[in-house]
Amino acid sequence: MCGLAGIARRGPGGVSAERLERMADAIRHRGPDGAGLHADERVGLSHVRLSVIDLARGAQPMANETGTVFVVYNGEIFNHLALRGELEARGHLFRTRSDTEVLVHAYEQWGERMLERLNGQFAFAIYDRHAGCVFLARDRFGILPLYYAERDGDLYFASEVKALLASGEVERALDPEGLDEVFTFWASLPPRTPFRGIRALEPGCCARWQDGRLTIRRYYALAYPEAASESADALEALDELLHSAVRLRLQADVPVGGYLSGGIDSSIVCALAAACSPHVLRTFSVTFEDPALDESMYQQAVAAAVRSQHAVRRIGSGDIARVFPDVVRHAETPLVRTAPAPLYLLSGLVGEHGIKVVLSGEGSDEVFLGYDLFKEAIIRLLCWQRPQSRRLPQLLDGLYPDIAPAARKGEFWRRYFLAAGAPGDPLFSHLPRFLLTARIKDFYSAEFRAALGRFDPLAELRGRLPHGFGTWSPLARATYLEMTTLLSPYLLSSQGDRMAMAHGIELRVPYLDHRLFEFAAALPGRSKLRGLREKDVLRRWARGLLPPAVIGRRKQPYRAPDVPAFFDGRPPEYVEALLDPASLARTGIFNPPAVAGLVRRCREGRALGFRESQALVAILSTELWHREFLGAPVQASAALTAGVKAAAVPASVAA
Repeated sequence: MCGLAGIARRGPGGVSAERLERMADAIRHRGPDGAGLHADERVGLSHVRLSVIDLARGAQPMANETGTVFVVYNGEIFNHLALRGELEARGHLFRTRSDTEVLVHAYEQWGERMLERLNGQFAFAIYDRHAGCVFLARDRFGILPLYYAERDGDLYFASEVKALLASGEVERALDPEGLDEVFTFWASLPPRTPFRGIRALEPGCCARWQDGRLTIRRYYALAYPEAASESADALEALDELLHSAVRLRLQADVPVGGYLSGGIDSSIVCALAAACSPHVLRTFSVTFEDPALDESMYQQAVAAAVRSQHAVRRIGSGDIARVFPDVVRHAETPLVRTAPAPLYLLSGLVGEHGIKVVLSGEGSDEVFLGYDLFKEAIIRLLCWQRPQSRRLPQLLDGLYPDIAPAARKGEFWRRYFLAAGAPGDPLFSHLPRFLLTARIKDFYSAEFRAALGRFDPLAELRGRLPHGFGTWSPLARATYLEMTTLLSPYLLSSQGDRMAMAHGIELRVPYLDHRLFEFAAALPGRSKLRGLREKDVLRRWARGLLPPAVIGRRKQPYRAPDVPAFFDGRPPEYVEALLDPASLARTGIFNPPAVAGLVRRCREGRALGFRESQALVAILSTELWHREFLGAPVQASAALTAGVKAAAVPASVAA
């Protein structure tokens, strides 16, 4: 994978090479193997390369033979060999073996309709000099990022916000509504970001800029045409799709490794990869000192079963707090959990072992209904249908045995889950999570609350739901919300691409092969969630492939320490500096006395619930984010400088 950036001018004022170089330098971590640029009187393109396919000849920007079509590209087109054969049959001549060149000729042959033919994860910009336009596109599920901003008819675009800011022509400012979405959904929902005037191209969308105007359209929409019953050949079809998805994602001129969590999803991917990889598979896991979070027993069992060469990054006391400023800098957004930090450390381990590409099990929980949220939604729906039942609310106790203290079960669960919303609300499945996360807003300052005005992120989301959403099954509606509010903007971004690319690691996700998604979306809901057994069809298929203990184990959600990461022992100096009342008052987002009460509870070990854990991480990460991207460089105080030295704004960015 790589990083791209560019500028398109409405008038023939030109784009300076120095400005393009600044933008590229800001995202050098995405492409440590090389850099290139193209600049003319209207358009400038810059690129940093992580070389994976055709290491010698895949440099970018890449042009056609006549120099009229240029591309800068981040990602992989996994069916590029098949497309290349089709294009060669139509007379196109290739000079490289790279999938990048396939994009150039595909655009020449099919124009924007090329997107329908791509199987991959990608974000790219194509400059068509003859038409005088720039064409931007992002993959179907938003695996890879693409941001843009407009000013007086000029267009700025890049893989990360850092590059846009490094241009010196894009405003550094807070979007209160974007931040409020983070504290509702865990992330801003595209096209909104926490930055005013900076937008994210939505997954499955493309954009065409011409004569100072940007036109955006959707080329792929999520749909759930559920069948009434499972076909007799469903397992055979699943077998073919899984093998194909993994095999395609092993294409590389460098060894491909795998993330191994110990759950069924990553274990399946690693088992399939080990069987068809030309190399001994390298697998990588993260473990925790806290036994409640540790999955090392299952990780080791799978590594032994697939005969991989296994490496482990153990997260100890102080590790998360030590890297958290870097995590926020790469995520480019406030966070409500520390979960990205261990993945940042894990990708560092991958890089230390000389691996550039890793496969991940991400996406399976959304495609095959693996999360407890889906079970929770069905139980809540049944509780509404049978309000006199005493047994149904008790089923909720079993969903979260490690999260809810015993003293708060029973009637607490009935009140909490059933008071969240009625089945007629299109957001029914997700309202408990949304409303719990929104408790972070209890800490807003009066000034920030006033700046938000009447903004209601839930009402806005309801208004953006696709036509026909109300006709889908409850599980299909829940799956759509999970994929659009959490998977793409948070899991694939803050926990996925950003943490991997911070160390120049390309993350590939076989479960988000669009063919596999469409197969699963057409299955009846009970094929995926049978009673309260998640991923039923996947488990049936995997019998004999993995150790029985892995196939039969209940899903363990990935979690990392939140409050204890910063308050077990003496907090790092940057934590105390950022949470100081005077510092909070200068930023102006949170109420200093309210935060002081939270910090006191954290120090005393009394902040144990989700509400306080999320609030602490949200406030701390927001203060880090604000100083990194919107405030003065972080040399404001000696204590803060010592704590967040690694997070200081690079000189090439601070313009």
